[in-house]
Amino acid sequence: MPITKIAAAGFSDAVNFRNIIINGDMSIAQRSTSVSSLTSSNTYKTIDRYATELGSNGTWTQSQSTDVPTGQGFAKSLKMDCTSTGSGGYLHITQRFEGQNLIYLNKGRSTAESLTLSFWVKSAKTGTYIAEFRDTDNTRNISKSYTISSADTWEKKTITYPGDTSGGLSNDNGASLELNLWLAAGSSNTSGTLQTDWASQVSANRAVGQVNLGDSTSNDWYITGLQLEAGTTASEFEFLPVDVNLQRCKRYYQLLDDGDATSAITNAISYNTTSAYAIIPLHPEMRALPSIDQVTGVDYFNYLNVGSGKPFNSFSGSTGNSTNKFMRINNAENITITSGTSGWIKTNNTSAFLAFDAEL
Repeated sequence: MPITKIAAAGFSDAVNFRNIIINGDMSIAQRSTSVSSLTSSNTYKTIDRYATELGSNGTWTQSQSTDVPTGQGFAKSLKMDCTSTGSGGYLHITQRFEGQNLIYLNKGRSTAESLTLSFWVKSAKTGTYIAEFRDTDNTRNISKSYTISSADTWEKKTITYPGDTSGGLSNDNGASLELNLWLAAGSSNTSGTLQTDWASQVSANRAVGQVNLGDSTSNDWYITGLQLEAGTTASEFEFLPVDVNLQRCKRYYQLLDDGDATSAITNAISYNTTSAYAIIPLHPEMRALPSIDQVTGVDYFNYLNVGSGKPFNSFSGSTGNSTNKFMRINNAENITITSGTSGWIKTNNTSAFLAFDAEL
């Protein structure tokens, strides 16, 4: 008899990938599990697929937390902790989606699907928060509010957004839609009327009513179990095996090494007397030709060749000889080696960091 469901873990025998959100259980964090002293950002910091959009609104620590709702099957959450107050600026956590993954929603047609967002949230600050969708292909948006009713208590929220019959999404690998979870907003985003139906974007209408999470260093905000699906009903959270979840994240970001100076990053060959080249396959194929993400410094990397080490500071990538399927990299600073010999490259400092980035 086939097993249809393992109730305790939430797995089913036929994974439908109904959740448009990637890494909704916050379990994958390739870059870091904690980053402090955030005062401005428009990039990815800790948990995979979540960008931090922050400007002039205090100082923050972002981390992958083990504080989760009891008995719901989650092990990790994303935490924002205010460490220095601010006001007048903005802060939201964002996930962006490829247009080609959303064509089935029929956006821009009379048959446009509704969207239902569900998640678990907890904060020391009660009040109104805004969850916004932006159609970046057509500069349209819609915002809905939710209320945190009890301080320091996990609460489940469900929000339904009507389908948008205007503005079709591009069928490509670019960013077409984004979800913005607002935590603070200044007058430029709050001075109008909250735009609760799809329409052309008006900045003043994006986050009306949003509390300022940055008004006290006692404030924090946690989220997990983030799920977005077509339709008007929220289903149970779709847990994925960790290897499946990690592979989905690696389409956008792949960590090679984070300072483990005892292991090799890759084999390499001495292309000439000053440069060692390496071809690194990308598994899975990345969304687009990636850039190199690295933490560099004096002798942070090492090419072990013919019985000796040849340290260097950083890597260079060849975009003309790379694709979304493989990257060719080489030492950015000259080293003295014998042409035609082989070796292997490793990190040479615990602070060294090397990854490939194809984020939206």
